[in-house]
Amino acid sequence: MFDNLSDKLDRAFKLLKGQGKITEINVSETVKEIRKALLDADVNYKVAKQFTDSVKEKALGQQVLTAVSPGQLMTKITHDELAALMGGVSTDIKLTGNPTVILMSGLQGSGKTTFSGKLANHLKNKRGKKPLLVACDIYRPAAIDQLHVLGEQIGVDVYSDRENKDAVSIAKKGIQYARDNGNSVVIIDTAGRLAIDEQMMDEIAAVKAAVNPDEILFVVDAMTGQDAVNTAKTFNERLDFDGVVLTKLDGDTRGGAALSILSVVSKPIKFVGTGEKMDALDVFHPSRMADRILGMGDVVTLVERAQEQYDEVEAKKLQKKIAKNQFSFNDFLAQLQQIKKMGNIKDLVGMIPGVGKALKGVDIDDNAFKSIEAIIHSMTPAERETPELLNGKRRDRIAKGSGTSVQEVNRLIKQFEDTRKMMKMMGNKENMAKMMQQMKNMPGMGR
Repeated sequence: MFDNLSDKLDRAFKLLKGQGKITEINVSETVKEIRKALLDADVNYKVAKQFTDSVKEKALGQQVLTAVSPGQLMTKITHDELAALMGGVSTDIKLTGNPTVILMSGLQGSGKTTFSGKLANHLKNKRGKKPLLVACDIYRPAAIDQLHVLGEQIGVDVYSDRENKDAVSIAKKGIQYARDNGNSVVIIDTAGRLAIDEQMMDEIAAVKAAVNPDEILFVVDAMTGQDAVNTAKTFNERLDFDGVVLTKLDGDTRGGAALSILSVVSKPIKFVGTGEKMDALDVFHPSRMADRILGMGDVVTLVERAQEQYDEVEAKKLQKKIAKNQFSFNDFLAQLQQIKKMGNIKDLVGMIPGVGKALKGVDIDDNAFKSIEAIIHSMTPAERETPELLNGKRRDRIAKGSGTSVQEVNRLIKQFEDTRKMMKMMGNKENMAKMMQQMKNMPGMGR
């Protein structure tokens, strides 16, 4: 996500490295590179020009502090302008109705149906709502089935009527069903088309008029670049939607749509889809996205995801086990499962400041934990709880059972033992004090 843009902006700021002060000449060169980077990322030309003009104006009006280099100052100005370009602050969806009615709109293939499922999952698990999904795509044969599969997967009710070919009628009946069954939110999935056509626009406009939704979301595939912005403009003219959802942002290395869309339609981006799983949905935070574009990571989102998986009772149990040196492979496996629930590994790594840049070009496979899990699952319950039992014969059996080599098994066991020692050391205040004392006595330390 935004990889190419991040690289090119980084190169632009390097033009100011080593410069003692900001001048019109060096700022102009940097701004020119920033504009080029934005256009390469498929940002609308008018938006890119306005953006860089604003950056240049602010940069030339700034005095560089002794503690701040021109490059750092330019990064800060660009960061603030990027955040402002994307809306400045996050905008929540309106959940005011009884039930709240959310109407989904967008082209075919934009990911409307999948996003409807993700939104239902988000509202159920994070907002305590009881959502209902309503299947109003009467043209795509698999749309109703897809919505039912997603609903079953996340434990959310789905209303559909396969015999009815009137989207307005289905939407109305769906809302009535929600009232009768105590659903607090109704998410209406509508039909998309391969291109904008009057029949589709008339139909969705009729659904809007009939159900008077509290929130209309326009779902757009981030990978379509400037086409996404043009489509958003056309839909907005007919529907006057409330917010934009960018899907497939994990697959787009340019990301220009995210930077252009607000300026063109004056509607905020409210959510971004960052993967295929039902929990791969993030509330859009402009400042955090600016952090990530400029390679600063996104620690706040990382901490939020970790907190969602954090279980205080289990954490206390684990602390006691670590103190007694009883941390087992079962505990290790449980920690891996929690990390996996936080999202895809490459995305998580990119949230750590500096790490995303350091690992540029390194392919971090989401299946990286599979061989580790296979090795642990090939152990007996006794071996998992008491790793000391793992002699040569047992390791050979585990390697065969997990489809790995004895070397891989040995490497995992060594890493596990090193981790266990470090955890015990860090959990013991006396040991930590001794370790700090030893470090002070090392050559070149503490002097």
